[in-house]
Amino acid sequence: MIYEIKKYGSDILREEAKNVEKIDDEIKTILDNMVETMYETKGVGLAAPQVGISLRMFVCDKGDGVVKKIINPKITPLTNTLTECEEGCLSVPGIYKKVRRPEKIKIEYTNIDGENITEEVDDFLAIIMQHEYDHLDGILFVDKVSPIAKRMISRKLQAMKKETKKAEEVED
Repeated sequence: MIYEIKKYGSDILREEAKNVEKIDDEIKTILDNMVETMYETKGVGLAAPQVGISLRMFVCDKGDGVVKKIINPKITPLTNTLTECEEGCLSVPGIYKKVRRPEKIKIEYTNIDGENITEEVDDFLAIIMQHEYDHLDGILFVDKVSPIAKRMISRKLQAMKKETKKAEEVED
């Protein structure tokens, strides 16, 4: 099932997501649907809040066909060295800006089998994971761009927010 992606201005994108208490068939189905939605929308990652589900989980595939389903993650930077990469977001369509993030991280999470996993990740996958992890705390990549870049996109963001609010009012 393909989920609708929540757009910039939607309140759920600014909430701190709740921990997944139990990994059951419903959670596994949601994650499968998130993978399907991620591929359908040509994304490399998708966090549950982006599809209107306030739970601490995300899916990602850096482009090698290896899908990761991450539940209740905790990320720790492993270096002070920052890498700069142009990012975009399915929830903020049409905007791409450079963001600086730690180039190597440790991620601790639970997989769909309930196993606790710890991995050291770098390069593009580390960027994707940090981007999706931010969604779980109500942070969007546009919050992390330089002040100049933020000024350049502020009108577009305001218009997007207005459009989202109007669309959500129609839904209610």
